[in-house]
Amino acid sequence: MSDQLIIFDTTLRDGEQSPGASMTKDEKLRIARQLERLKVDVIEAGFAASSQGDFEAVRAIADAIKDSTVCSLARANDRDIARAAEALKGAARSRIHTFIATSELHMEKKLRMSREQVLEQAIQAVRFARNLTDDIEFSPEDGYRSDPEFLARVVEAVIREGARTLNIPDTVGYAVPELYGHFIKTLRERVPNSDQAIWSVHCHNDLGMAVANSLAGVKIGGARQIECTINGLGERAGNCSLEEVVMAVKTRRDYFGLDVRVDPSQIVPASKMVSQTTGFVVQPNKAVVGANAFAHASGIHQDGVLKARDTYEIMRAEDVGWSANKIVLGKLSGRNAFKQRLQELGIQLESEAEINAAFIRFKDLADRKAEIFDEDIIALVMDESVAQEPDHFRLVALAQRSEMGERPQAQVVFAAGEDEHRTQSDGNGPVDAVLKAIESKVQSGAEMLLYSVSAITGGSTESQGEVTVRLQHAGRVVNGVGADPDIVVASAKAYLSALNKLRSKTERVAAQG
Repeated sequence: MSDQLIIFDTTLRDGEQSPGASMTKDEKLRIARQLERLKVDVIEAGFAASSQGDFEAVRAIADAIKDSTVCSLARANDRDIARAAEALKGAARSRIHTFIATSELHMEKKLRMSREQVLEQAIQAVRFARNLTDDIEFSPEDGYRSDPEFLARVVEAVIREGARTLNIPDTVGYAVPELYGHFIKTLRERVPNSDQAIWSVHCHNDLGMAVANSLAGVKIGGARQIECTINGLGERAGNCSLEEVVMAVKTRRDYFGLDVRVDPSQIVPASKMVSQTTGFVVQPNKAVVGANAFAHASGIHQDGVLKARDTYEIMRAEDVGWSANKIVLGKLSGRNAFKQRLQELGIQLESEAEINAAFIRFKDLADRKAEIFDEDIIALVMDESVAQEPDHFRLVALAQRSEMGERPQAQVVFAAGEDEHRTQSDGNGPVDAVLKAIESKVQSGAEMLLYSVSAITGGSTESQGEVTVRLQHAGRVVNGVGADPDIVVASAKAYLSALNKLRSKTERVAAQG
């Protein structure tokens, strides 16, 4: 078997299925470029048949990415597969990933199909895809809970039809490491032509074992591809975390004996970009990318690290990209320096007008904040005023008054399309007053599920604040993100951002996990 482990990143597809994590085409493209810098082997860019928006995003990524294989998911039918192939036309290297459920539960309750019907549809799907590309991946959805004998029949058939990668997903996070590893091993041994495909694992984190299960699938089962996401982003409890898998394999190469192509110095920048784009904050104690991942509070630990770093650290913070958090620009920096930094961060604005708008906001921020970090620039460019198409709701002006012992008051001016609205309200605090003022005019009826504040560039009081607001309305869940040195302004931006997403009619189709 090969000693090369393939890293298949599905942040832009499975990760985006996390409620509220939907991304625009430009946001997806920006993250795809960072994944390319990270040197992941395969980028699953989306599910091209699910919506026109996802089709356009997959196509844009396929056209832009040169060093990674670009993949699109497709259900096991001709329409989905043809749509995926069309979106991937411009890719230097492309892959079609097709799937159908094989567990008794899914076949009976969801598909309402017999075993023979599922087998035939899987065969026909791979056969059709084989006429469009020579790189085909097949996934039996809910594979881990499938009958091994039937699963072996399906796997053998699709490999015979030309599937080059065979993925066995633990779709609902039911597996435990030893059992999952042996499940993959036994299945490979049972399938006569198993050596003609690369075996892959795709695990969810419902029981907190996605990374452990994935590594067991590799070590015990002999899989040579792991499907994962940045920050473990994904529906329900999330997916296998790319950063944890990569650093486990690199740090414990003595045990795994495998190489990965990933550049670990790009892990933290990728983590921050995904977090800021989706609004899903990384917990401080998250392995590798959490703010406390390399922090030492215990006096004994601090003393040990000062004497010899490896007494308490098995990885170096700078190796995974923490050293990238450096001051890059200031108020005296010019437009060309700003434009160059955008390029270094993988941010490509389509027109000079967009660059000028972003630069104006940068100079405004530099007047209020002496030190500008990479994270500030990423947050700044994500602002609605830099978007290609103006959002329906836009913050124009805000004033608030808060005095101890008095109820805070807020006055807000915001645009809704071509109209401008002025509104005011009181509240339990300045943020509450601002959001109530906006809602009193918009009357969205949305329920707030989450309000979260974090410092973009560290813990100082001068840090730019980032606010995430999660709203739910009529079954839809969306995240809005706003950034500003003034946390009340950031809150208003985040709320309006969430309202814009609720207003969007973009439909997404749930897919294989």
